[in-house]
Parts: sequence; C-alpha cells; structure tokens
Amino acid sequence: MRLPCGLWLWLSLLKVLQGQTPSPPPLPPPVQNFQGNQFQGEWFVLGLAGNSFRLEHRALLNPFTATFELSDNGRFEVWNAMTRGQHCDTWSYVLIPAAQPGQFTVDHGVEPGADREETRVVDSDYTQFALMLSRRHTSNLAVLRISLLGRSWLLPPGTLDQFICLSRAQGLSDDNIVFPDVTGWSPQASVC
Repeated sequence: MRLPCGLWLWLSLLKVLQGQTPSPPPLPPPVQNFQGNQFQGEWFVLGLAGNSFRLEHRALLNPFTATFELSDNGRFEVWNAMTRGQHCDTWSYVLIPAAQPGQFTVDHGVEPGADREETRVVDSDYTQFALMLSRRHTSNLAVLRISLLGRSWLLPPGTLDQFICLSRAQGLSDDNIVFPDVTGWSPQASVC
C-alpha cells in the first residue's frame, strides 16, 4: 500500500526538521569552591524557570521549601514541602556528587532506566541566595529548570536580575519564569 503523497511529504519534512533541531546552549559551570557544609539546610524556593513552564502555571506554584541534608558520603538528601490549602505535598530525592564539586546527578529512587537528570549549583553566597540549574534528559527532550533559592524571602540586590539573566542565557523567555503566589500565604509549621 502506498502512502498518499501529502502524508509522505509531511513525514519527510518532519524527519528533516527533527535533524535540524538547534542544540541547547551550554550549561554554565558550577560555582567555584562549592562548600556543601555551608549549602545544606533549609531554602525557600523563590522562583523557577524552565522550558516546561508556561504562563498558566504561575497560579499553580505555591510557596515551598527545599531542605538539603549533607551525608557523610557527600550526597545530599533533599526534601521539598509545599502547602496546598490545609495539606502538605512532599517529595524527595538524592543528589549524588559528580566529578566537579557543586555538580550532581539526581536519584529520584525510581527503577533503572529512568530519565537521567543532572543538576548544579551555579552561584551561591550560602547565607542569602543560591541559583541551581537542572537538566533532565528524556527519550526525546531535554527539560531545563532553574531554581532561585533564598534563606529568607529577602534577596540581596541584583539577585533577581541574575536569575532572569541566567534564564535568558539558557534560551528561556519571561513566559517560562514562575514565582510562587504568596497572596494570603503564611508559613504554617503545623501543616508541613
């Protein structure tokens, strides 16, 4: 059975266009002289940027925390907690150190053959802010995520600009940047 000419042309064009997919920009290096013992502890996630985020996702992001606990083998156990109404959503993973300090592979604790994810601390002063960049490789897509972390809700001057510039340097637009909706939010230790 022959394929109709239009379908054959469309499939051929699709194959050609897949071969011309632009390569993603190179990832910035991890922060120099990464200090895991200073990085550990609780961080507020103050902003996220990623190629999977859209404008409509802004209303879905509630404030949440990420707690990094450094183990003796150099791994970080990471726990996230986000309040949604009167309940708490939590998730966790392990950061396994890579060859370069401040760079990690992510172990989500799932079966072998799961998507590979790499993450790195791009910048941090350890006491006020941190910028992390993550790239997860799926079978046909690289999912990029940049996290703006703060020890409190107050960031040093220029940090937000640095976050936005890093996002743009990775080919993201302002539509790919989301911030938690803090309207009416207050920390509720009893919930999380």
